[in-house]
Amino acid sequence: MKTLILIAVVGFAAQLVDGALGMAYGVTTTTLLLAIGTNPATASATVHLAEIGTTFISGVSHWKFGNVDWKVVRRIALPGAVGAFLGATILSRLSTESAAPVMALILLALGLYILIRFTFQGIPRGNLGKPLRKRFLAPLGFVAGFVDATGGGGWGPVGTPAILASGRLEPRKVIGSIDTSEFVIALAASLGFLFSLGSQGINVGWVLAILAGGVLAAPLAAWLVRHVPPRLLGASVGGIIVLTNARSLIRSGWFELSGSLQTIVYVTIVVAWIGGFVYSLRAYLDDRENESADRIAEEARRAGDVNV
Repeated sequence: MKTLILIAVVGFAAQLVDGALGMAYGVTTTTLLLAIGTNPATASATVHLAEIGTTFISGVSHWKFGNVDWKVVRRIALPGAVGAFLGATILSRLSTESAAPVMALILLALGLYILIRFTFQGIPRGNLGKPLRKRFLAPLGFVAGFVDATGGGGWGPVGTPAILASGRLEPRKVIGSIDTSEFVIALAASLGFLFSLGSQGINVGWVLAILAGGVLAAPLAAWLVRHVPPRLLGASVGGIIVLTNARSLIRSGWFELSGSLQTIVYVTIVVAWIGGFVYSLRAYLDDRENESADRIAEEARRAGDVNV
């Protein structure tokens, strides 16, 4: 019972961050399941089954708050579903021993990207309001869907920063559109796992616990996306993912590190994480007015009127 409560709390926290940041639900929950001994394919399958429910509620919540650009959803969801189904099928055929460190490496890379991207870069404005082309969104969706299924998370970490970096869509609509389209990705990945694995090893109780926590958090996250600075959430969750998956890699046997060296690695990560968060906080406070969601929304609206 304690395990189910813990998993539900993690599902709540992960969805809260994902709904406000546009990433990290799958990465965070998969990392937890791997940490308690679940094999990679089963962990990813469990998370994606739960995500079918959480992403649906999250999408509805974002839609009600006006956080969704349906053109982006249509252009990115289908190629993302193809990539997710393919990734799920490939992961299901890897052995647990070989897949675990590979997955940890993917998650570590995603965590580093989240941490660096949101710590040191602000929100680009030069192209704000310009349309996002299908030739950009289709390959992005395929890659993000594939990484999401093979890494247990990645739709948001790949898709959200890429669209944010384009500077063409205001952050709240990037996050809302990515979260809404993720329903299709979760469904495709789940079908891929079910066709390849059946239901073997999937703990229905864990799926329901993750789902319950995520469903409770989704409406709150959609509201928070207008108020919590994305770069602070990015610095926070990126550090957690980097630390947890560095630990998984060290324990995988890929690296022979003494106890003292392991301690140095962990301390270095924590210090860098704290430093990144402090830097992000100072950067936000120095430019709070320009980085507010309301300010960005107004700039996007004006730019969109000009580009029509």
